[in-house]
Amino acid sequence: MTLRFSLITFLFLTFTITAQNKMKSVEELIDKKDPGWVIVEDWIKTAKNKVEVLPVDASKAKETLYNTQVTTRSSLGAVIFMTGGILVDDGWIRILGSGNSKFNRTLSDWNKGKTFKEFGETPSFVLIADDAIGGFYLLNGGGLGTDLGKVYYFSPDNLEYEPLDITYSEFLGFCFSNDLDKFYEGNRWNGWRQEVSKLKGDEVFNFYPFLWTAEGSDISKNSRKIIPVQEQYSLNIDLRKQLGFEQ
Repeated sequence: MTLRFSLITFLFLTFTITAQNKMKSVEELIDKKDPGWVIVEDWIKTAKNKVEVLPVDASKAKETLYNTQVTTRSSLGAVIFMTGGILVDDGWIRILGSGNSKFNRTLSDWNKGKTFKEFGETPSFVLIADDAIGGFYLLNGGGLGTDLGKVYYFSPDNLEYEPLDITYSEFLGFCFSNDLDKFYEGNRWNGWRQEVSKLKGDEVFNFYPFLWTAEGSDISKNSRKIIPVQEQYSLNIDLRKQLGFEQ
């Protein structure tokens, strides 16, 4: 996996170079000779966790691919072009694709206004996925550290950008087959799966007290309500500023 897709840095260079010059056409971005989806699909077939690939709308897929400016040879481009998004563990993790009625966000539109202002601009990072408790996964474009092309977790229980030291392709492997109970230890409550399965793709659980406070450290004792994911992301960013994390 790592060898096949260690070109993630190249993917970001493609992203930034085309942003600074003329954007590539959809036809230039679609790789029919060596599509990344063949490999991603194999990972899904052998996944240990429950994985749901949402149906793709061809026109939205082309639009999202063009706006994101990544090739379908890469795993990121493959997910965008071949899926409306991917739900893992009954929707606990939502991996952004080109949008679906069940997951009504595209990767490009979700990032616009957060990681860049206009399509074609160079992003300092890219939001690639999020989870039901208000955590966000980001692909580093240089704004989070020197480890270009590596994934970070914007954690709701400390509001820090935690480096995971994995590429996007390895992130897919983490979602599909790693022990998510262990990764989310302490952040899953009794009956979480049933509740999460009812969430829409643009909703998350908001907890009070906040998960990053001492009072909110036991998630099973916190009150929770469903709010839009946009509201939770904005809240997390604002709280980081209020707490002095952003200089």
